[in-house]
Amino acid sequence: MTDRTHTTMESHPDILEMRERHERAERAASTQQGQAVEAMAMLTGLYLAASPWIAGFNGLTTLTVNNLITGIAYALLLSGFGHAYERTHARAWAAVVLGAWTVIAPWAVAGEVDTTRTIVNNVIVGAIALVLALAAAMAAGDTDRGGRGRSTRMAHDMTR
Repeated sequence: MTDRTHTTMESHPDILEMRERHERAERAASTQQGQAVEAMAMLTGLYLAASPWIAGFNGLTTLTVNNLITGIAYALLLSGFGHAYERTHARAWAAVVLGAWTVIAPWAVAGEVDTTRTIVNNVIVGAIALVLALAAAMAAGDTDRGGRGRSTRMAHDMTR
């Protein structure tokens, strides 16, 4: 038979690093920058989803469906960004791809949908989505990298 020892969270070898990362994520999520990026990204995604009806090109079925799906996906990817700031790095980069796709969609989707109205709408909304997603990705990356430094490991080793 094997002897199992039950350990508590307090004896976890990486407890200091985990606490520091959690505190940093909480501070980042409560900043005005984090909350602003999340709110503007949500509005951008919702506008993108509704843009065929707002800008008046809902007769172009392929681009209408594309914008609806892309807008909903973008809003979902960056919603809750402030609440899970540290864990959203990959989601933010996926939103960057959706922002870039929005810019090129009028030329890439099937059919003759590259009208002046669709191009102006998608380029502006796509550029805004791209900038917001890049801001989210950079902020999430900064938060994620911050707790893995040498000083954290040294502090952990000193407590042993």
